[in-house]
Amino acid sequence: MTERMSERVDQAEVEKFDRLAADWWNPEGRMKPLHKLNPVRLRYLRDTLVARFGRDPRAIRPFDGLTLLDIGCGAGLLSEPLARLGFAVTGIDPAGNNVDVAKAHAERAGVPVTYRKVTAETLVSEQAGFDVVLAMEVVEHVPSVQDFVAAATSLVKPGGIFVGATINRTKRAFALAIVGAEHVLRWLPVGTHSWDKFVTPDEFEAAIAAGDLQVFDRQGVVFNPFTGAWGLAQDMAVNYMLAAGREP
Repeated sequence: MTERMSERVDQAEVEKFDRLAADWWNPEGRMKPLHKLNPVRLRYLRDTLVARFGRDPRAIRPFDGLTLLDIGCGAGLLSEPLARLGFAVTGIDPAGNNVDVAKAHAERAGVPVTYRKVTAETLVSEQAGFDVVLAMEVVEHVPSVQDFVAAATSLVKPGGIFVGATINRTKRAFALAIVGAEHVLRWLPVGTHSWDKFVTPDEFEAAIAAGDLQVFDRQGVVFNPFTGAWGLAQDMAVNYMLAAGREP
C-alpha cells in the first residue's frame, strides 16, 4: 500500500476485510449477513435509479449507457448484479485480496466489471467521473467521514447520483449491530464494527451536502426476525440509506 493510500484508509479495517476475502461469495459463510441484505439493497438501487434516470423498469438491462462506481466493493456482491443490469461498473477496494477474489469471480461468471485496488482519492486525481457512485456499508470503516464523502461525491457527474448506506450511532444500533450481531448471534466476526465510527443521518447528509449534492431520499433498513429477511422502513435507528443528486 502506498503512503498516499495509507493516509486515506484505516489499515486495520483493510486487513480485517482482507482476511475475509475467500469467504465473500459463500452465502452461508462469514459474509452471510451481506448476502441476506443484498436483495433489499439491489431493489432499492434499481427502483431509485430507474426513477431518477427515467429508465424502463421492465427492461432487462435498464441502465445500458450509464457508468457506476462501487466504492469498497469487497468481492463484488453488488458490482456483479449491477453490471448485469447494464451499468458499466468499476469496483474499487483498498483490500487487495478482495479485489483478486472479485476479479476471479466475475471472470468465471462472465460478467464485465472493472476492479481496481485503489481509493476514491486516486480516481479523483485521475479526474474520473461516474453517473452513479455507491458507498454501501463503507463510511463506518473510514478514518474521516468528511474526507471520504468529499472524495466520493466529487466523482459524481453533473446529473448523477450518490447512494450511501451505513449504520446510525444510536444505543439501539449498538445493541443490535454489535452486541446482537457480533457477540450473541455471531452473524459477523467480533470487532467488525466500532460504535464510535457509526454515522448519524444528519452527519452523513451534511457531508454529502458539502459536496454540492442534495439528498432526495432517506430509507431505513430493518431485519424481520420472523421472516429472516431485510426490508425498507421509515425506521432509521440502525441501518439506513441516503440517495443524493447533483444538478445537471
